[in-house]
Amino acid sequence: MAITQAMSTLFKKDVMLGDHHLDSDNVYIALYTSSATLSAATDGYITSNEVANGNGYTTGGVALASKAVTENSTSGVFDAADPEWTSATFTARGALIYNKTLGDASSNSRGAIAILDFGGDFSVSGGTFKIVFPAATANNAIVRID
Repeated sequence: MAITQAMSTLFKKDVMLGDHHLDSDNVYIALYTSSATLSAATDGYITSNEVANGNGYTTGGVALASKAVTENSTSGVFDAADPEWTSATFTARGALIYNKTLGDASSNSRGAIAILDFGGDFSVSGGTFKIVFPAATANNAIVRID
């Protein structure tokens, strides 16, 4: 099992079809353990090997706040406030950014945007787990189309 950092292939197709409105849709980020299998082939939110509910984490993740879609140089970029989980005790290896507005509630078969691989397990014990998104620039934004 592995988490491979990538932009979802289905997301790329859906962008061309005009399906995503990342500034107004419900965009979430969910956390996963090292047992998860996530890659560019991930089409939507999955529950398999997600961080367990409880201890400061709610399955399904958190909604991203302060979402913005802008132009930067010759790229389109998406940015949001850095997500965080407080009073948390868990370990995560990666994350899935997904569009809950597009996801099918019964099958979760759509909506994946980006898969994040943290490069190793990160743990928190009774504290705050925070993902710091990079600057929203053409070369660094968490989600960008060049």
